[in-house]
Amino acid sequence: MTRAVDRAPQGRPPFRQRGQATVELSLILPVLALLALFVGQVGVVATDAVLVHHAAREAARAAAVEPEVGVATAAAQGAAGLVSDRMTVNLSGGRSVGDSLRVTVRYSAPTQVPMVGRLIGDIDLSSTVTIRVE
Repeated sequence: MTRAVDRAPQGRPPFRQRGQATVELSLILPVLALLALFVGQVGVVATDAVLVHHAAREAARAAAVEPEVGVATAAAQGAAGLVSDRMTVNLSGGRSVGDSLRVTVRYSAPTQVPMVGRLIGDIDLSSTVTIRVE
C-alpha cells in the first residue's frame, strides 16, 4: 500500500520552504567572506616572509664584507620593501676573516586585511642566515 505524499506543484517549493535558500545564504555568506579575507591575509604574510628572508640574505652578504650591525641593517632595509621601523637585525658569531657570522632579521608583519587583522594581530617573522666573513 502506498501513501500519497503532499507535494507542491512542479516548479514551486512548498509554502514553508519559500525563502529558505535566502536565509541559508545570509547565514553562510559572512563566514565565507571572512574565510576569503583570511586566505588573502595568509598570502600577504607569505609575501612578507619571503621578503624577510631576502633581507636576511642581503644583510649577511653586506656583513660578510664589513661585519657591522649598521651595515647589515642598512642592507636589509634597502633590500626589502618592508617598513624599516618594524625590522631588527642582529649579528652573532665571529667577526674575523674566516669566522662564521650569523645574521638574524626579525620583522613584525602587520595584518592589513580588514576584520582579519583584529582577530589575528601582528605576526612575528624571522630569518637567520649564516655566512663566512671575508
